[in-house]
Formats: sequence, C-alpha cells, structure tokens
Amino acid sequence: MSSKKNDHGKIRVAVLFGGRSSEHEVSLRSATNVIQNLDRSRFDVIPIGIDKQGSWFLGEDVAKLEKTETVQLQQDSDRMLFTPSLIGSQPVKQDKINSQISKTGRLFDVIFPVIHGPLCEDGTVQGLLEIADIPYVGCGVLSSAVGMDKDISKRLVKAAGVNVPAYVVVKHGEWKKNPKQFCQQVESQLTYPVFVKPVNTGSSIGVNKVKDTQALVSAIEEAFRFDTKVIVEQGIDAIEIEVSVLESLDHGADPIVSVPGEIRPQNGHEFYSYASKYLDENGAAIIIPAPISDALKEKIKAMAKTVFNALDCEGMARVDLFLERNTNEIYFNEVNTIPGFTQISMYPKLLVASGISYTELLTHLIELALQRHGRKSQLVREFVTE
Repeated sequence: MSSKKNDHGKIRVAVLFGGRSSEHEVSLRSATNVIQNLDRSRFDVIPIGIDKQGSWFLGEDVAKLEKTETVQLQQDSDRMLFTPSLIGSQPVKQDKINSQISKTGRLFDVIFPVIHGPLCEDGTVQGLLEIADIPYVGCGVLSSAVGMDKDISKRLVKAAGVNVPAYVVVKHGEWKKNPKQFCQQVESQLTYPVFVKPVNTGSSIGVNKVKDTQALVSAIEEAFRFDTKVIVEQGIDAIEIEVSVLESLDHGADPIVSVPGEIRPQNGHEFYSYASKYLDENGAAIIIPAPISDALKEKIKAMAKTVFNALDCEGMARVDLFLERNTNEIYFNEVNTIPGFTQISMYPKLLVASGISYTELLTHLIELALQRHGRKSQLVREFVTE
C-alpha cells in the first residue's frame, strides 16, 4: 500500500522507548538496536522517549548515536510532546517540536513501540495510538492486554487445546485478608518447587523459584511489589523453548514461525531470571536451533502458531514454551507481544536464524503496521439508516 513520506521520499518512523514500567532500562537497550538497524534508505528515524513519570519527549538527532552508546531521554520542556499533568491545562510552548512539524506538516508517519511491561506493552499505549489514528507496529489493544496477563492468556490458550502448567492466582486484597489460606491452597494443588510471578510483568522481574512455605510467603510479597495480581505456577523439569512468530505481509496467510531456540540457564542460575538475562553475561546459553528432534521442532512451531492465533496477535510475538524432559510434553509459558530487541534478544536472533535479517525484520514490521492502518481506515465509522 502507499504511505506518507517526507520530502526525501522516506517514511518517518518514531521509535518509542522508555516507559513507566520496571522494564524501562531494558527498553532503552532495545530501542538503541532498533534505531541503529532501521534501513536509512527507506526511513527517517525520530526517537521519542517516555520517562518514568509518563512524560513523552522528542529525542536528539540519532545520527550522533554511536554503536557503543545507549539511547537516552532528553527531558527538557522544548522537547516535551505530552505529560499527564498537562491534561486540562494550557499546553507549554514547544518551539523545537513545532519547527520539526512545520517541515513536513507532521512529526512522523508510523510509531515503532519498543517499550516493555505494564503501561507500555499491555494495550494502554496501543489504545492511545488507536484513538489518535496513528499507525503502529505490533499487536493491537486486545492481544497486547491479554498477552501481558499471564492468567488470562493461559485461560485462552488452554481453551485452544494447548497444555498449561497447573497454577493458582491471588489478588492483593485476597492475600492481605488471608495469606495462610492461600498458602494452603497452593500446597494442596501444587507441589514444590513452584514459581511465583507478578501476573503483568516481563523480563522475569519479580519472579522467584520457591521450594518451601517460608520462601513462598516472601516471594508472594516480593511479587506484589510489581503487580496487584500474582500467579503461583507448578514447576516443571523442562527445557525452556522460545519461538518467534511474525505476521505475513500476505494478508490472511499463515504467520511466519521461526526455528525454535533453547534458553539454557547456567553459571549457577536455576532459571532464566532477570539477572541471567541482563546482569550476568554468562547467565544463560542461547542455542539456536534447539537441539531437539525435527518432529518436536515441528510440533513446537505448530503450537506457537496456535498460541499466536488464539490470542489474536498481530505483527509479532515471541511464544515461550516448556518442553518437559521425561515426557516431551509441551506447555505454554507466556507470550511477549513486544519482545526484546537487544543484541542478545531471542526474537530477532531466531528470525535471523530462519533467514530474515534484523533490518529486513524491522522493515517488515513497519510495512505490516501501514497495511493494517490502511485496512482499518476503510472501515465505516457511522451507521445511517435509510
């Protein structure tokens, strides 16, 4: 489809990063890689950062960004695009932004969100962009919200015939009223070890492996620091498998599914924790493709496609699965609708191993965003009876 372009014939891509979640710093790393790898022959890049208070700022000239640097927020009033405190107030003068808009009549043509976690990846930003009628990369409001919620996503994929580990969920108010009763429920329905997780976080933030009642209580309290709902999930002796899924540019065709990859925690890490992902460079081995049989690879790829469709995903998603060691049973773990885009992130690595380069992947996702916006623009927004 045709798309708006600037005077140089390029599409203006706003890379949105930062955000109000505990994954703010991970987002900065992801955005740096996206900015550095976008095809500059086709796209002009406009960095837009969201600080931890929710204010949006126009970034600096990305041509100055060196390969070894990480993109930063430029928090000055002239670069402010939006802040929650301005709702109902007189907007501030934004000379730098206005001069940028006056060049083409607009600031950007499409947004590439590289933001993770609550108030970013969970449908909230996507809803804002829908209201503003702005094309954006990735899943829409529904699949973003459902994908972020580990409880609801498990219910939906289970209804689609996919195995999920046994689990129980508790909300903060319920926990405060009777923590002992909930611990008894966990111990009657599950066996140690179990995993305690905030329902709406990523990057394994607030996740703990628990082996006894005392540790269970402290792990739940820790998880409630990051969310108002906590899930306690049965531990499985399993291989951790990840699969990248990418919507096809041929609208209505099956999505592209990558080769499966294995995450193998090492260096003393019992599972793929935040520390093993981002703090310890030897915290995990990434094995692509996963060293499993071809039959299992195909079964895993089919399950990843089922999950993608069951959660109504669009654009992209990384599907995380467990392969039980003794039985070869496959279980759904979670889905990431804005997966990491750092240099060590599995989503781009798996697609590169499947024949799609990092730069080709970014171009593909932007084209998908523009296609979807074009289709939705044709929908009738009013109903007139004869």
